[in-house]
Amino acid sequence: MSSEQSSVNAETIEQTKQQIRSLVSEISQLSKSDIGAEEYYAAFLQRVVSALAAVGGAIWLVEEGRRLQLAYQINLSQTLLDSSSDDASRHLRLLNQVINSGEGNLFPPLSGSVEEDAGGNPTRYLIVLSPLRNDGQVEGIIEIFQRPDSPPATQRGYLRFMEQMSELAGEWLKTQKLRQFSDKTSLWAQADQFSRQIHESLELRETAYAVANEGRRLIGCDRVSVAINRGRKCYVEAVSGQDTMENRSNIVAALSNLATKVVATGEPLWYEGSTEDLPPQIEDAIEHYVDESYAKSLTVLPLRRPVSVDAGHQASTGHVNRDTDNLGEVIGALIIEQIETELPRNIVAPRMDLVYEHSALALTNSMDHSNLFLMPLWRTLGKAAWVVRARTLPKTLTIAGLILLTFCILTFVKKDFYLKAKGALQPSVKQDVFVAVSGIVTKVHVKDQDPVEAGDPIVTLQNTDLEVQLQEVLGQIQTTHEQLLSAIDSKSSRGSTNLTEDEKVRLGGQIRELKARIESLERQRGLLLKKNELLKIRAPMSGQVMLSWDIEESMMNRTVEPGQVLMTIADPSGEWELELFMKETRSGKVDVARHDLKQDLEVKYVLATDPGVEREGTVAGVEDITQMHDEEGHTVRIRVGIDQSDITHPRPGTTVRGKVLCGRAAIGYTWFHEAFEWVQANILF
Repeated sequence: MSSEQSSVNAETIEQTKQQIRSLVSEISQLSKSDIGAEEYYAAFLQRVVSALAAVGGAIWLVEEGRRLQLAYQINLSQTLLDSSSDDASRHLRLLNQVINSGEGNLFPPLSGSVEEDAGGNPTRYLIVLSPLRNDGQVEGIIEIFQRPDSPPATQRGYLRFMEQMSELAGEWLKTQKLRQFSDKTSLWAQADQFSRQIHESLELRETAYAVANEGRRLIGCDRVSVAINRGRKCYVEAVSGQDTMENRSNIVAALSNLATKVVATGEPLWYEGSTEDLPPQIEDAIEHYVDESYAKSLTVLPLRRPVSVDAGHQASTGHVNRDTDNLGEVIGALIIEQIETELPRNIVAPRMDLVYEHSALALTNSMDHSNLFLMPLWRTLGKAAWVVRARTLPKTLTIAGLILLTFCILTFVKKDFYLKAKGALQPSVKQDVFVAVSGIVTKVHVKDQDPVEAGDPIVTLQNTDLEVQLQEVLGQIQTTHEQLLSAIDSKSSRGSTNLTEDEKVRLGGQIRELKARIESLERQRGLLLKKNELLKIRAPMSGQVMLSWDIEESMMNRTVEPGQVLMTIADPSGEWELELFMKETRSGKVDVARHDLKQDLEVKYVLATDPGVEREGTVAGVEDITQMHDEEGHTVRIRVGIDQSDITHPRPGTTVRGKVLCGRAAIGYTWFHEAFEWVQANILF
C-alpha cells in the first residue's frame, strides 16, 4: 500500500515539475518577444501565479515622483485597491520599503510594525515581493499572494523562483527601454532633418511645401496641407505630394473654407468621424470637405506667430506651452488627414506638436521676409551682386557697354518703316453677282475662269412659293374674266328696258369692279413674272468668272438669300490692281502717314506666283469701313495701283504679300512696334 502511494506521489511531483518548467520556458520566450506592456504583464503574471499555484498577484511600476502605479493584478483584495483605506496605505508603504531596499522578501500574514507610519502585510496570505530591475535601478515590483501553510523551505523556494522571474521580466523591460530609446532617437533624427529642411529657404511657398511634404513623413499620416491667412480668409498654399494646385477646384475650395472657419475660432479641431458638439458653421464646412476628400480623421491646428519665450523657462521644461506661452497672431493653419491609415491620437499627437512648433516658426520667418518692402527688388540685386566682383567686372563692363550700344542703335538710328499686309491681285473692273430673289440652286451654268458675256445665264434658281403665287394669280384672273363675261351677258340678255335703275347701277358697278380687279391681277402677274425671271441669274457684264469656292458642290440644291454674293465677274483684259487687307491695329499708322507725308504712299509687294521678284506700286485708296477677313480678322482694304507691265500673266485672286512705306522710324520701333502697341493697349491703358 505504501509503495503504491509513493509511486503516485512521485508521478504527481514529476508532472508538477514538468508544468513549472513549461511555464518558465513560456515566460522566457515571452520576455524575448516585442509585445506591448499591457499584454506582457498580463501573460507574465498569469504564468507566474500558475507556476506557484498562488492565490493571486500584482505588478507595480514606479512612475515619476516615486509613485507606484498598478500595471496588472489577479485577485487583488478590494481593500488594497481602495487608496483611502488604512490597509491600502500600509500595503503601499510595505512595497516602498522593498523598493528602497532593493531586495526581495517574504512577509507573513497580518505582519508589520506597530508604528503608525510603518508598512505591513494586512492580508491573511503570505506576500512574496521581488523588485523588478533595469540596469541596476528598481523600476517596479512583483507581488505574489501565497497560502501561508507551506513549510519555510518551500517559502524560500518561492522567493528564489520570484527572483529568477524578476530577472526575466527585467530583460524584457530592458529590451523595451532600448526600443523606445531607438524610436526616440529615430524620431529626433527625423525631427532634426525636418527642422533643417523647412528652414532652408525663406520663400513662403517653398517653406510651405517643405512643411507639407516633410511633415507628412514625420507624422506618418496620409496628407498634410498648409493654409496661409490673408485678410479674413485662409488660402491653401501647399498640399503634400502635389507640385501644383488648382485653387478653383472643389476640394481645395472646401479645404480653404474649412481652414477659414477653424482659424476664426482660434481653437484646434479634431475630427474622427463625428461632428457632434461642433458649431454649425464648422460642421457644415467639415462635412462638405469630407464628402470631397473621403478623410477618416482630420486635424486642423491654427498656426500662431511665436512670441518671445523666457529661455530659462523653456530650457527647464523642455517644451513651449502652446496654451499659455504662444498666443501670438494666427498666421494660418496646419491640416493633417488620415485617409487610409488609422493611427491612434496618442501616437500622432506628440508628432503633430513637434511639426507644429517648427512649422509656426519657419512660416513666420518666411512671411516676415516676403513682406519686407521691395523684397523682390532686393532679392534680385542680391543675386546679381556677383557681376561686380573683381574677376567678373571686366566682363560685366563689356556686356554693359554692348547693351548700351545696342540700345542707342535701336533708339537713335532710323530706317524705313514698313507695315506688312496680305492681299490678292484683282482686275480693276469687276462686279459681284448678287442673289435678287431667294430660291434653291438647281443649276450652275459656269465654272471658275469661264468667259461670259453680259446677260448670259450663270445660275438658275427655283422658288416653289413664287410658282404657287403665280398659279394662284392666273387662276384668279381666269375666274374674274368668267365673272365679268357673266355680268356682261346678264346685262345684254335682259335688255336695258327690262332692268330697273337699281339693277342697272348694280350691274354697272359690278362690271367696273371686275375690270379693276382684272387690271390689278394682271399687274401682279407681271411682277411675279419679272420676279420669276430673276430666278435665272445672268452675268452683269462681259468678263471672266471668279469663284472663291466650288459653287456647284457647296451651293447645289441649297437655298440662297437676297443679297448673297455668288461669284464675281471680272474683266481680265483691263487694268489690274492689288487689294491689301491691313489689320485694323495698323491702319491708323497708314492714315497718319497719308496725312503727314503723301496720299500715294509707296508699296512694295511680291506675288505668290513669282516670289523672287519684288515689285512696286502706290496706294490708290483706303476704304473708310472695317470689314472681317477670313484670315486676318478685322481689316481695312487698301487699293494699290501697280504698273501693268510688271504683271505678265495675271491670275485673279493671286496671293500677294505687300508692305506699305509709312515714313522712317527708329530701328527698335520698326522691329518691335507691335509689342509697344500691345503694352499701350493692355497694360498702360
